[in-house]
Amino acid sequence: MWRQERPGSDGEHLVQQRLGTTERADRFYADQVLDHLNARMQEFVTRQEMFFLATADRHGDCDSTFRAGPPGFIQVLDERTVAYPEYRGNGVMASIGNISENPRLGLMLIDFTRDRIGLHINGRARVVMDEDMRAAYAGLPIDPIPGRRAQLWVMVEVEEAYIHCAKHIPHLQKVPVQARGARAWGTDDQKRKGGDFFGSAAEAAERPAFRRPERKNEHLRGGLHEDADGDAGGQGDAAAYGGGRHALTPGGPGFQVPESAPPAARIPRPPVPGRQTPVRADFVDELNAEFLDRVERVLARAQPRRSAEDDSEFRGWFG
Repeated sequence: MWRQERPGSDGEHLVQQRLGTTERADRFYADQVLDHLNARMQEFVTRQEMFFLATADRHGDCDSTFRAGPPGFIQVLDERTVAYPEYRGNGVMASIGNISENPRLGLMLIDFTRDRIGLHINGRARVVMDEDMRAAYAGLPIDPIPGRRAQLWVMVEVEEAYIHCAKHIPHLQKVPVQARGARAWGTDDQKRKGGDFFGSAAEAAERPAFRRPERKNEHLRGGLHEDADGDAGGQGDAAAYGGGRHALTPGGPGFQVPESAPPAARIPRPPVPGRQTPVRADFVDELNAEFLDRVERVLARAQPRRSAEDDSEFRGWFG
């Protein structure tokens, strides 16, 4: 069967049931979780100067990072599509590398200074070369700062958009430009980039070589590491999730798009499955015993919270 219509993961639904929060969660899902950006969300996105980005590779190993730019650097292409530029960085390309293996990502936009509110955007991404992006969207601005010239763009097909409430977001104030100095966009000057602030380089000679733990993917069931035939050998990963040598190649397999298609569809896109990840009807019942035992041991120490209703009956910042 396809993933059920109720937002969220099977895991969060299980925890909600155990802690007695299902009713409150359903109210939040119904009131606040959209599958697109409404008008107020779009306006919010276009004036943000930063966001936090979460990605994971095909093994499920995660990475979080920070992106910043002038207001409007996140482009709202339509109610279901946003795009952001990738500027010159440290050359590691961790986020782009993750997206090439696993297209799922999460954006977290927080306005600390004006509205003191946040917006989550979750969806599926693909990487687009700057020249292809500009060919499809001729009106994209060209930034006058060389360090803010996009090398790549990440286009995000919005699947979930919802509020992050204000109650724990600090209210910050901007420092005037003349007081903080110019930002060092695109610099390779180590001092201006922060130098060896945490002392990592100073310890380099004494550190053993970095070794990544062996990944056996026991936590993945019917997800990223299984191909369409249920083969967990990983042979279908590159084709299914945009990796491999055709990922950024215009004219490669899966790139043929009619001229009559809208601009977003005409941008070269790697082949992806035309379906959501299927979830078996008996998925929760078949969760392995070790996982359930861990969940129960954690939840046994938690106590259900009493429902705390907001007297104002406030129903969302984004309408």
